[in-house]
Amino acid sequence: MSGNGSILESISPDTPLANLIGGEEVPSQATETVAVTNPATGATIATVPLSTPAEVDAALAAAQAAYLEWRKVPAVNRARYLFRLHRLIEENFEDLSRLCTLENGKTLEESRGEVIRTLENVEMAAGIPSLQMGDFAADIAAGFDETMIREPLGVFAQIAPFNFPSMVPWWFAPYALATGNSYVIKPSPQAPLSQMELARLVLEAGFPPGVLTILHGGTEVGEALCAHPQVQGVSFVGSTPVARSVYAAASANGKRAQCQGGAKNFLVVLPDAVMDAAVSNMMGSIFGCAGERCLAGSNIIAVGEAYEPLKERLVATTEAIALGDGLDPATGMGPVISREAQERIVGYVDGAEAEGATVIVDGRGATVEGHPDGYWVGPTLLEGVTMDMKIAREEVFGPAVNLIRMDTLYEAIAAIEASEFGNAASIYTSHGGAAREFAQRVDIGNVGVNVGVAAPMAFFPFSGRRASFFGDLHGQGGNAVQFFTDAKVVITRWPECTDGREPWD
Repeated sequence: MSGNGSILESISPDTPLANLIGGEEVPSQATETVAVTNPATGATIATVPLSTPAEVDAALAAAQAAYLEWRKVPAVNRARYLFRLHRLIEENFEDLSRLCTLENGKTLEESRGEVIRTLENVEMAAGIPSLQMGDFAADIAAGFDETMIREPLGVFAQIAPFNFPSMVPWWFAPYALATGNSYVIKPSPQAPLSQMELARLVLEAGFPPGVLTILHGGTEVGEALCAHPQVQGVSFVGSTPVARSVYAAASANGKRAQCQGGAKNFLVVLPDAVMDAAVSNMMGSIFGCAGERCLAGSNIIAVGEAYEPLKERLVATTEAIALGDGLDPATGMGPVISREAQERIVGYVDGAEAEGATVIVDGRGATVEGHPDGYWVGPTLLEGVTMDMKIAREEVFGPAVNLIRMDTLYEAIAAIEASEFGNAASIYTSHGGAAREFAQRVDIGNVGVNVGVAAPMAFFPFSGRRASFFGDLHGQGGNAVQFFTDAKVVITRWPECTDGREPWD
């Protein structure tokens, strides 16, 4: 992992990936492994070990030892490590983007956008000398000064998802490192390669050994991180059932937790929307990354007279999307992550059809020439969907989108409020009053106005509510700095000069 060259040059499907512990590649002693496949071909490109409890202990011991030294490094110096890392990510931008596509399946353009978001969070965290500043009040009482400082806590850990293998871990990691903590990332076994590449760049940037740890594994490793006494807090992004479980386990063990769960996001289109622009914009939300994103719009509500013109444009645009290998520049949408995901998504569409929905653009049974073993589900559009149907209520996490007819904006808002999720919702309209009413009334963490993917920039928190988020402080921005530090208050009192002499005489 050290030195120049992409991680692809040093891996083989026949040799399990090593853990990064104490700055060194350490081969796992695990007897169980998981194959990493290219979703476009079905071919195995790497093998992930399911690390043992002893390896978890060793990794956390090394991370704790690194933290005790790293926390002493001045904030301005920690920021300089991040500046060097930022430069290295830029220099290796294309390699990292291709890795994301190889392991995840998304288009190369989507992977490039993901790596840009990774860079933005490194940039944000490099401002830690000011972000980590505390507060001071002189003469808060007679002769008393009071200071609040923000201090690191120790070892933090993350259980990462497959859908944004580069970006999501770095919603959190730069802030943990910048504030003086050490950080352990458990990548998704389905998509670990971009994190291995970023770890290589962290070492090349000169970060001290053990400050960043990569620990491969499955559910057992995640559970161990939630219970281990060395871990101070856990970050998680994934489905709602697992997010709820991780939050409960971490909290029960006295740890901080920020757990981003699933979503069922709504795109509301009013009759006064600029239809061509709206449909063009929402394509990235509904079919970007094959719908495998927590901000994917999956319920499109057409209000009143918006229905027919919206349907006409949606059908034409959906049918024009080119399905294929994400590395092919002509591809508009790549495969889903796995055969299991493919079967689950098709099952939801089959179920909706059985409940009375009509599939007006059908991606089931899609194939791509030259890639017979890829995990293909084509862009799929359904109408006649009602809010009591399973496909309207549950997270599908794939390229299946519902077109739903409603009479009023308030009916649409009520449908959003009835959902258990609270991740994202967007409105398309030319009416400022309607947009303002929508933004103020919906109980949603990320709201878009004529924006289909309401993804906050790095200096804003990635919000979420209800069953879409468990915790108090979100990823990114100032929330992240607070999550990875704790406040210490110092109250100071000095003797007053009362007799004309200096107090030290």
